[in-house]
Amino acid sequence: QVQLVESGGGLVQAGGSLRLSCAASTRTFSTYAMGWFRQAPGKEREFVAAISSWSSGSLSYADSVKGRFTISRDNAKNTVYLQMNSLKPEDTAVYYCAAGRSPNWSVVAETYDYWGQGTQVTVSS
Repeated sequence: QVQLVESGGGLVQAGGSLRLSCAASTRTFSTYAMGWFRQAPGKEREFVAAISSWSSGSLSYADSVKGRFTISRDNAKNTVYLQMNSLKPEDTAVYYCAAGRSPNWSVVAETYDYWGQGTQVTVSS
């Protein structure tokens, strides 16, 4: 069982930045693909970004965040990050990190095996 704990959410003005972190409780963190998803009130959970296992550098981003968000991982710290710049009010949501046993990133939530509790991000206009 892998536990994921997100942190770094909060309230920020439009145009600002936040850095989300997700710490995993597994020694085999490097073998997991990691993803970030978000869910706004009244909307379905949607894909944000993902990174493959190890340090292969294979990444994927939703079109809505491309050029503004950056996903990265530090396997030595068992942590995945989401740097969010140029935030917009429409980025307001609960952000979840997810871990998948498959080494390849995926945009499909159902392919991930473990989920964190989520962290709230609120962007004011």
